[in-house]
Amino acid sequence: MKKRSLGFWRSWALVVGVMIGNGIFMLPSLLAPYGSISLLGWVFAGGGTLFIALMLGSLARKVPKIGGPYAYTRTAFGDLPGFLIGWGYWISIWTAVAAGSVALTGYLSVFMPQLAEVPVYGAISSIAIIWLLTGVNIQGVKTAGVFQLITTLLKLLPLFLIAGSGLILGDITDIPAQNPNDQPFILLVAELIILIMWAYVGVEAITIPADDVIEPQKTIPKALIIGTITATLVYILATYGVMALIPVNELANSTSPFADAAQLIFGPLGGSLIALGAIISIVGSLNGNVLVVGMLSRSIAKDNLFPQKFASLNTAGVPAFGLIVAGLLSSFLIVMNYSGGLVSAFKTLILLSTLTTLLPYAASALSNIVLQRRVDSASGKKNIKSYLISFGALGFAIFTIIGAGLQTVASGLILLLIGLCIYLWTRYKNAKL
Repeated sequence: MKKRSLGFWRSWALVVGVMIGNGIFMLPSLLAPYGSISLLGWVFAGGGTLFIALMLGSLARKVPKIGGPYAYTRTAFGDLPGFLIGWGYWISIWTAVAAGSVALTGYLSVFMPQLAEVPVYGAISSIAIIWLLTGVNIQGVKTAGVFQLITTLLKLLPLFLIAGSGLILGDITDIPAQNPNDQPFILLVAELIILIMWAYVGVEAITIPADDVIEPQKTIPKALIIGTITATLVYILATYGVMALIPVNELANSTSPFADAAQLIFGPLGGSLIALGAIISIVGSLNGNVLVVGMLSRSIAKDNLFPQKFASLNTAGVPAFGLIVAGLLSSFLIVMNYSGGLVSAFKTLILLSTLTTLLPYAASALSNIVLQRRVDSASGKKNIKSYLISFGALGFAIFTIIGAGLQTVASGLILLLIGLCIYLWTRYKNAKL
C-alpha cells in the first residue's frame, strides 16, 4: 500500500504556497490603474474563493480520490464531462507554470536587468526555470512536499515586511480610486475579479494528490479553508502596502513591485533582499503547480481517458512522463507570448489560466449539487448548507468568467473543442484494442 506523506501542514503549505506566489508579487502592477478601487476586487474575490474552498472541502469528503475537480465531475456526470473538465484544468496548470516562470524572471531581472530588457533572454530564463523545477519534482512527492513547506514559510516574511512598512510609512489615503476604462460598476468589479482570481488559482491544489494526503477527508477541507483565509489577509495587506509607497502610474510599469517598494524604504540592499524573498516565494508556487500537473494527468490516464503513458510512474513513484509533457507545453507558451515583454506576457497567461480554472470550479459546484442529492436520497435528510455553498460558488465562477472578456473566453472554448477531439480519438483507439 502506498505510504501517504502529506499531513495538515504540508497540505496547508501546498494550498497557501501555490496561491501566494507569482500572483501577489506581480498583481500590484496590474491593479495599479484601478488604485484603491481594487480593494473591492479583493473583497469579492476572497469571499467567492471561500465559497469555492468550502465547496471543494465538501467534495473531498464525498469523493476522496486523486484528481480533484476532474474526479468530482467524472463521478457526478460521467466520462465526457469529466474528461473536458480534467482537460481544461490540466491546461490551466501548465499555463500557470508558464506564467509563474515569467513572474520569477521579472524578479530575477532585479539582479540581471537584461532579462527584462531583452525578450530572448527573458524567455530562456523562464524556460530554464520550468525544467529546473520539473527535475526537482521527478525526484519524488515527499521531497517536493518538504520543499513546499519551507518555501511557504520563507515567502511570508518579505510580504509582511513590505505590508507593515508601507502601511506605516506610506499614506493609503493618497491612493486614488480609478475606473480606467469608464465601465459600469458591475463590469468594473468583474474585470477586477478576473485579474485578482489569479492570486487564488491553486486553492484546489491539495485535492489533486489526494492519495498522498494523510486522512484526506479531514485534512483537505481544513487545509482549504485555513489556507484561503491566510492568503486573503496577506494579499490585502501586501497590495495596499505597495500602493501606499509607489505612485500608481509608476507601479503600473514595474516588473518587480515589491522590490521597488523595498528599495524606497531600505535602499538598494533592501530591494535586493525583497527580490530574493519574492524569488523564493514564486519558486514555491511554481513547485506546487509542477507537482500537481503530473498527478492530474496520471489521474485522467488511470481512467483510460488519457494515453496510458501518463499513468506510468518512475522509480521514485512520480508520473515523470506527464511532468515532461507539461514542461514542453509550458515552454511552448513562453516562446509564443514573450514578444510583448514581461508584464504583457504575464497578463495574457494569467487570464487564460484563470479562465480554464474557473470552468472546473463551476463544474465542481454542479457536481457537489448532484452528489449531495444522492447523499440526501440515501439518508432521507437535506443538507441545505451544502446546496447554498455550491450555488454561491457556481454563481461566483460564472460571474468571473464573464469578466474574462470575449477574446479570452473564445480561446478557452477553442481549447475545449481540441480536448473533445482528443477524447473521441482516445475512445476510438481504446475500442480497437
